[in-house]
Amino acid sequence: MVRDFLKNWSPRVETPASLRQAGAMPYAIVDGRMAFLLITSRRSGKWIFPKGAIEPNMTPWESAALEAMEEAGVTGDIAPTAVGSYRAGMGTDSATLVDVDLYPLRVIQQHDVWREQDQRLRHWATLAEARRLLADKSLARLAARLHEQIVGN
Repeated sequence: MVRDFLKNWSPRVETPASLRQAGAMPYAIVDGRMAFLLITSRRSGKWIFPKGAIEPNMTPWESAALEAMEEAGVTGDIAPTAVGSYRAGMGTDSATLVDVDLYPLRVIQQHDVWREQDQRLRHWATLAEARRLLADKSLARLAARLHEQIVGN
């Protein structure tokens, strides 16, 4: 109960750069419908979006695009403005909290071979399915926000 509270609690303090990560929210528009690409985390197997540390000499959105290629095997057009951010646990016990900025990535190419293909599953989902599959409800809220921005309702 306390862990759930702390996971979603967001005080108005500046997060140190070392505790900030970048993630991509891969999506595609097919026949006027939006689909999100979800991947499983390596440790727990929960459905998430690709994320990781911000690489030296890269912008946060470039790092997010790199994570999408390494973890999900997709490339495309990454937006330089985050759709929002969420707080995630880091480390083996998830005791350290990091803030993750999520950048929309319109997928142009899905690769058959990518770096972490043997470590993760990937799955395209509509917004309704993504809301059910994403364990972290803040991720579902951010997916809904992007859906609203791009296709409305």
